[in-house]
Amino acid sequence: MSLSYVLDAPARTIADALGADAGNDPWEGGTVTAGSYAPVVIKGRDGRRRLVPRQFGVPPPPHSANPHVVTTLRNLESPFWIGTLRHTQFRCLVPATHLALGGRGRWWASTEGPIMALAGIWRDSEVPSFAIVTVAVDRLSGPADLPQTAPLLLTPREQARWLTDAWANAEALARPLHPDRLHRIGAGNDSGR
Repeated sequence: MSLSYVLDAPARTIADALGADAGNDPWEGGTVTAGSYAPVVIKGRDGRRRLVPRQFGVPPPPHSANPHVVTTLRNLESPFWIGTLRHTQFRCLVPATHLALGGRGRWWASTEGPIMALAGIWRDSEVPSFAIVTVAVDRLSGPADLPQTAPLLLTPREQARWLTDAWANAEALARPLHPDRLHRIGAGNDSGR
């Protein structure tokens, strides 16, 4: 799944919305594509949430036929991801205001607020990077132009579980996305508006 998104808010606003410390993050807003940098929220060693910059896209597995960074993960049992997923310190929240889903010009926003939190993981292998967890979309009750998969959108209560719970509990959050949680915002431009 190819994914890009917009985070059209400054670091301070993002931090306030997700209960994090913005620190010195210079983010002012913009479109996030594979290989670009954007803020994510991690749980620090002191247990507090912090906004930190990471590259969107994890380097591919060794000997991969695809040389491009990996921006999404769907197979939660994959040996490439499972070690990272099992450790709470490598889970993160990926803030976004708009998602590009289902083709060019199809932008979606959360019905739950202006800044959504997506489930993600981060790594510090070659470069500090992150990827977004994706899930199936409940196709029976949603609009036809939603794709088959979408990022795992977390409520505030689920955000805390994603960052702190043992993997058995956190994995239970990876259920199909109900389309009522997103609304289409039009055939947009690169800003998603």
